[in-house]
Amino acid sequence: MSRDDDLEALVSHVIDIGFKLHQQLGPGLLEAAYELILFEKLRQSGIEVARQVPIDVRYDGILIENAFKVDLLIGNRLVVELKSVERTNPVHSKQVLTYLRLMNLPLGLLMNFGQALFKDGVKRITNGYDAGARS
Repeated sequence: MSRDDDLEALVSHVIDIGFKLHQQLGPGLLEAAYELILFEKLRQSGIEVARQVPIDVRYDGILIENAFKVDLLIGNRLVVELKSVERTNPVHSKQVLTYLRLMNLPLGLLMNFGQALFKDGVKRITNGYDAGARS
C-alpha cells in the first residue's frame, strides 16, 4: 500500500468516526465536545492522534513560538480543524490551508459539526496533494 493510500484510508476512517459521532449526538454541542470525543474514538481505534498541538512558525529569521494550535494532528500527517457553527466561512478553509503550508503537510480536513447533515460540513483541504497522482 502506498503512502497516499495510507493517507486516504486514514482520511476515510476519520470521516467515518465523525459521521457516526454527528449521527448519534447531532449538531449543537460546543466544538470542544466534538474534538474530545473524536480524539478519544481515534485513540481507541489505535490511531496516533494529538489534540491542541502547538505549532511554532519561523518567518524571516523570527521564531514565533506557539503561533497556532492544531485541533487534531493525526499520525503527524493529517490536520483536522473542527468547527461547530451553522455555516463555515471561506476563512476557515484558508486557516487549514495556512496550517498545512506552515507544517509542510499535504492534506487536511475541515469538519463542521454544526451542519444539519454531516456530509455538508466536511471539506478536504489540499496543499499540493493529488490522491490520484502516483509517483
